[in-house]
Amino acid sequence: MLEDIVGIDSRRENLMKLIRRTPDDVCMIGIFRMGGVGKTTIARVVYELLSYESEGHSFLANVREISKNSGLVSLQKQLLSQILMETHYNINDVYDGISVIRSRLQHKKVLVVIDDVDNVNQLNTLAGKHRWFGSGSRIIITTRDKHLLLTHGVDELYKVEELNDDDALKLFCLKAFKSCHPPKDYVEISKCIVKYAGGLPLALQVLGSLLFARTMDEWKGALERLNKDFEKEVLDVLQISFDGLKETEKKIFLDIACFFEGEHIDYVTKILDGCGFYPSFGIRVLVDKCLLTILDNNKLWMHDLLQEMGKQIVKRQSIEKPGKRSRLWEEGDIYYVLTKNTGSEVVEGIKLDPEGELHLSAKAFSKLINLRLLKVSNVQLPEGLKYLSNELRLLEWHGYPLKSLPSNLQMDRIVELKMRSSSIEQLWQGMKPLHQLKSINLSLSQKLNKTPDFTGVPNLEYLILEGCIKLREIHPSVVVHKKLILLNLKDCKSLTTLSSKINMASLRKLILSGCSKLKEFPQNVGHMECLSELFLDGTVIKELSSSVKRLTGLVLLNLKDCSQLESFSGDLNYLKTLRTLNLFGCSKLETLPENLGQVESLEELDVSGTAITQPESSICFMENLRALSFRGCKGTAPKPWCLCLSSKLMPRSYKHTRTLVLPSFLGLCSLTKLDLSDCNLGEGSIPNDFGKLFSLEELNLSKNNFVFLPSINRLPKLQCLKLEGSKRLQSLPELPPNINTIRLDACPSLETLSNGLEFRNSEFAVISCMNCLKLSDCCSMGLLMLNRYLKAMSNPRMEFSIVVPGNEVPKWVKQKSEDSSIRITRPSHEYPRKLVGYVVCSVFVVHKHQPALSDAFGTHKLFCHLKADEKPSSTSHFIYFEDKFGKAVSGHLWLLYLSRHEYLDLEWHNEYKHIEFLFSSQWVAGLEVKRCGVCPIYEQELKELC
Repeated sequence: MLEDIVGIDSRRENLMKLIRRTPDDVCMIGIFRMGGVGKTTIARVVYELLSYESEGHSFLANVREISKNSGLVSLQKQLLSQILMETHYNINDVYDGISVIRSRLQHKKVLVVIDDVDNVNQLNTLAGKHRWFGSGSRIIITTRDKHLLLTHGVDELYKVEELNDDDALKLFCLKAFKSCHPPKDYVEISKCIVKYAGGLPLALQVLGSLLFARTMDEWKGALERLNKDFEKEVLDVLQISFDGLKETEKKIFLDIACFFEGEHIDYVTKILDGCGFYPSFGIRVLVDKCLLTILDNNKLWMHDLLQEMGKQIVKRQSIEKPGKRSRLWEEGDIYYVLTKNTGSEVVEGIKLDPEGELHLSAKAFSKLINLRLLKVSNVQLPEGLKYLSNELRLLEWHGYPLKSLPSNLQMDRIVELKMRSSSIEQLWQGMKPLHQLKSINLSLSQKLNKTPDFTGVPNLEYLILEGCIKLREIHPSVVVHKKLILLNLKDCKSLTTLSSKINMASLRKLILSGCSKLKEFPQNVGHMECLSELFLDGTVIKELSSSVKRLTGLVLLNLKDCSQLESFSGDLNYLKTLRTLNLFGCSKLETLPENLGQVESLEELDVSGTAITQPESSICFMENLRALSFRGCKGTAPKPWCLCLSSKLMPRSYKHTRTLVLPSFLGLCSLTKLDLSDCNLGEGSIPNDFGKLFSLEELNLSKNNFVFLPSINRLPKLQCLKLEGSKRLQSLPELPPNINTIRLDACPSLETLSNGLEFRNSEFAVISCMNCLKLSDCCSMGLLMLNRYLKAMSNPRMEFSIVVPGNEVPKWVKQKSEDSSIRITRPSHEYPRKLVGYVVCSVFVVHKHQPALSDAFGTHKLFCHLKADEKPSSTSHFIYFEDKFGKAVSGHLWLLYLSRHEYLDLEWHNEYKHIEFLFSSQWVAGLEVKRCGVCPIYEQELKELC
């Protein structure tokens, strides 16, 4: 039937590719995934397609059920009778059956489907070896258990995915309306129900059949019910896989379904390991049985319906009394249990995040003696807290309101203590033997004033105290801890000293960022070869002690905004693995560390905003350096050699300006990013060997004193050139072939772009000329740049964007709007191959406004969004600029060209009649779109344009 094969085409094609890989050999193919996803359907379709190619064929359906009820011998007989067309076989047991199958089929090219297998013994008795069958035979196996297929040694694996949104809606509608599309009044509610089914064919068919010929009120009631209790028919099918799990694996599944879906696998493994569940093996079993997925980012994902199944299993433990269930996550149930004190020893886990504050009595947890997992927030305890279970492995209480934990809490089994934004003043008194505890997070606990003795916590790996602003004292046991991996003391603003001695053999990351009273790093450093990241940014360290050279495994050293740092007491050439050194904002630092050039591993060096004006010449030997920034390096006082530099070229007002003297660039063969902005550079400041930077991709020369730039056309890989705020710049030189981004905002002397700007190899181009008010005939210049770009490019996937001063939409733009959006109708004769693209433009102004927040892009963004018949595109386009470079004293024109391929993701075929372009600002900040326009570009027009 049509209902059964919706969305089958791509599945069939992918499976057939696997089957056709070995045409002459016996091939076993395993189809796996969760129940209800369509494994049997795809196997049936392929079986019908291939049957005519074989000398005999057999489809063994429901193997799991039949083997349980009728035995494997019955399946062996069915296999033989279907292939050989005979009805009587003298088979006494499975071993006889194996012998007969092997002898009768070993020379036949057969097609066999063994459907719904859940035990490897079923395969061993029906298709144990490749040699049982003749050349070219195909054995297709469907199962929920991937590991079963691997154990049996199948040749190919095929994972069945859920239906995409379009196919899912179509399948649902075929059942609900006997049509491929929903009626207009049912579109939105149909999409809601389809979304709930998560692309699972079984669920879509069950729900569609349930709602067939129902009224809208009944549909709404069904949707409301779905959020509380899913259809039993679907859940019963899914539960088959769960029922086959061992007891520990069931507990792991239910814990993940109720508490940990979406969490990182390492975190979940750590907690469940503390519960004695052996999660490394158990999670793998769940993955193999298609009950769980590990995403690329190592987070655990569970299909919505599987998660719902798990929750329903828990609810069925006690329908009327939630206090008799093993796990609680719904606010109403938890509120009832904790306020009425109806909990029991059955409850093992609670997860609660109420919308408002929840007030509990002191004895709320008194009956929950077996509570393993507690994850709550926004819960107040006006009478204090008398008891928490000694079985706790995870205590996660955001905003814990009391000064301390219950005095009778043993915590000897606890694995993680996570109490962000708590009112804790001190965790515990004296030494506590907490051998299982691996992680403590008390970040933003603003009343915490000291840490306890950690001598009895030998397996602690993570200690996070970020934002504990009253923390003054770190217990000596912390800085000699042998297992600690991460110590985060960021923004502990009362901390004045760490210790005179530090010896943490396992520590990988030490964060002291923002400890604004910390004056020195420990002088005595023990064996800390594992430390790879050290953050001292925002401290008041004056001198980096020579002890740092003992941190031989250091990869990153961050000293950003250490405003008191004046020197390094030793060199850094012992740090053979150092890749990143950040000295940004160390305003008193006049010299780089001694012999820095010998740190051959260094890849990123940022000395922006320092007092360095004459960098060490040894920098030029750093062959692995990829990013180098001298932004704002002007020194603290004029130097004699600076006064003589370019005296003839600079006007009198520039003769005594402090200037960065650059070293040779000859050896920087790996450099891809160079920032020389705001260094008072002018003609003659750039070394002659600048053109040897053959790897350079991004160059920032903004806010300098160039009238004419040095030649940069010998930089073959340069893509991005920034010249913002270069007030004296008059024109551009010839630019290299791969350039695609040029930022010229606030260059008031710039008169022309045309001399130096050609496009040869770029697939996109961005030019920004905010407040370049001397640019003549900007609209014509924008068209000229577009002409050059289109003429240079043969690749159809192109995008061109330019911003220039202007108050009007160009005359050649055919359709205009005195608004921030424009909607056009596609001509009926238009075909995608004839349409090349669109030129879209907008005129915008920036009014006076309050200072705006800046992000990685700037203070302002202007977006262009696309829609086709109200269906939005998945992509958008935008320009950005900073207030300091883009104060719009006049209107500006944004001209944007989009190739046809930019909007094909919308599947804009002939049935789409209307296309809409909308302009919007991410931040209000005074930006207003005054008018806009759009001009379709067709093949013939493009030829004329170019």
